[in-house]
Amino acid sequence: MTSSASPGPVGGPKPAETKADLEDLRHDVEDTASLAAERSKGLAAAARQQALAYVDDRKGEAARSVSDLAKSLRDSGKTFDDRPNIRAFFDSAAEGLDDLAGSIERRSLDDFYREAEAYARRSPVTVAVGAFAAGFLLSRFVKASGEVEPKRAYDGYRA
Repeated sequence: MTSSASPGPVGGPKPAETKADLEDLRHDVEDTASLAAERSKGLAAAARQQALAYVDDRKGEAARSVSDLAKSLRDSGKTFDDRPNIRAFFDSAAEGLDDLAGSIERRSLDDFYREAEAYARRSPVTVAVGAFAAGFLLSRFVKASGEVEPKRAYDGYRA
């Protein structure tokens, strides 16, 4: 008998059969992994499209809100007709808000992301200070909106 024709352990598969089975199993796992990767890419693309559509809808609402704020500011400035400097301030602020509303409407989410990233690279200290301030304000808001413990009336007696 040659070594290649000898059976494996008593009642067990031959080494050549085991190697072939492992090879088949490895191919099956690789095929399953590649199929899962393809499907996950498709799901990720679909999720990204939904997110972009959602952001586009919200972007339009944000632009309208900023535009409404500009209109309110202009209307408030009309009360200062007798003070041209103050009226010019209100008109200038309203014009800036109108420009911002137009910018929000024209730009895509990718444009906003690239611009924010470029700003963060140009002035990281400003971004860090802004993030710290936002975190501080958020923590104060959360703390203030927490459940308030009821005050106990002092009745003058001690236990």
